[in-house]
Amino acid sequence: QVQLVESGGDLVQPGGSLRLSCATSRSISSFTNMGWYRQAPGKQRELVAAISSGGTTNYADSVIGRFTISRDNAKNTVYLQMSSLKPEDTATYFCNAKIGVYSTYLGKTVENSYWGQGTQVTVSS
Repeated sequence: QVQLVESGGDLVQPGGSLRLSCATSRSISSFTNMGWYRQAPGKQRELVAAISSGGTTNYADSVIGRFTISRDNAKNTVYLQMSSLKPEDTATYFCNAKIGVYSTYLGKTVENSYWGQGTQVTVSS
C-alpha cells in the first residue's frame, strides 16, 4: 500500500508564496508519474502540475510561470512551489502517485493511482 502525506497548506495573502510537500511511503523512483491536483468547493478536481519518472513536467495553463513541481528522490518527497498566488488558487491540494503494474490476467500494464488526504491553501487578504 502506498501512503502519501501532504503538508504546507496555509492562509496566504494574494501575491504570496507557499511550498507544498508530499512525502511518500516508498521510493518515488518507483512511480510512473506524480502530480498535484486541486479541488475548490463546487468544482471538479483538476490537474495542477505533474512530473514523470523521467523528469518531464507539465502544468495547467493557469499556473504556468507561477508554480513549479520538483522532487527529491533521497527524501521521497515531491514539492509544489507556488508563487504569485491568486484568490482563485484557493482549493484543497491533493498529491497523486501513479504506478504502472503489468496484469498477466489482462495481458497489459494497468495504472494504479494513489491519493493523499489533501492540504488546504487559502489565498485571501
